[in-house]
Amino acid sequence: MLTREEREKVVASLEKSHATKVQGPRPSEMFPHIEIADSYAISSMLAERRVAAGARIIGHKIGLTSKAMQAASKIDEPDYGYIFDDLLIENGARVAFDGYCVPRVEPELTFVLKAPLQGPGVGLVDVLRATDYVVPSIEIIDARVTEPRRIFDTVADNGAAAGLVLGGRPVRPDAVDLRWVGAIFHRNADIEETGIAAGVLGHPAMAVAWLANKMAPFGTVLEPGHMLLSGSFTRPVWAARGDTLMADFGPLGTVSVQFT
Repeated sequence: MLTREEREKVVASLEKSHATKVQGPRPSEMFPHIEIADSYAISSMLAERRVAAGARIIGHKIGLTSKAMQAASKIDEPDYGYIFDDLLIENGARVAFDGYCVPRVEPELTFVLKAPLQGPGVGLVDVLRATDYVVPSIEIIDARVTEPRRIFDTVADNGAAAGLVLGGRPVRPDAVDLRWVGAIFHRNADIEETGIAAGVLGHPAMAVAWLANKMAPFGTVLEPGHMLLSGSFTRPVWAARGDTLMADFGPLGTVSVQFT
């Protein structure tokens, strides 16, 4: 377990990487005795500072919920981070490539709640009942620390959350079988990845249930109106300057973002 001073040093290092867009040392490299509880505490400390500076938490991201993402990240368990209002990006927008360290993108489904959710004991049906609608999305992820990252590093780095693009056609949770929602992920003219949402814990709503139960010991409630990213069901796709990334969700429409 890290001391308060050691946690503060990690926070300062991550804040520097966020500001400079240059990857910094891994928390697990700085302090090999770090524990997962330290990483979540560091993530919370960073979130508190952002809120104090004027940012607003509008939801959470759940990451590493599929075998594809776990294999790509060499991490074998889900994680979560905070979504802030300044991470929202318009569908089709152009974003500055220099605003990231090493951006990657992935297709996901975002759940928007109409009722609160609080664990323990939250299951699939509870999530569907509490969901107002589900919307196709692209998440931008960005590693602010060097490789090879471990779960401690990703969690401390706010789950690598860096941007959220919402688009396509929002649907009620009972309007389609969410397990079979698929996406074809393009970079420019090339198809880079394909997948279906069942790759997320068998059903993407199970990721939201995992989050509600994971945060239960802290007394955290997932609030109405909050956006919950359920995790990617493909491997992440690297973004280079000039690339347009587009996720085609078929009947649910498309979501895209361009790096300039």
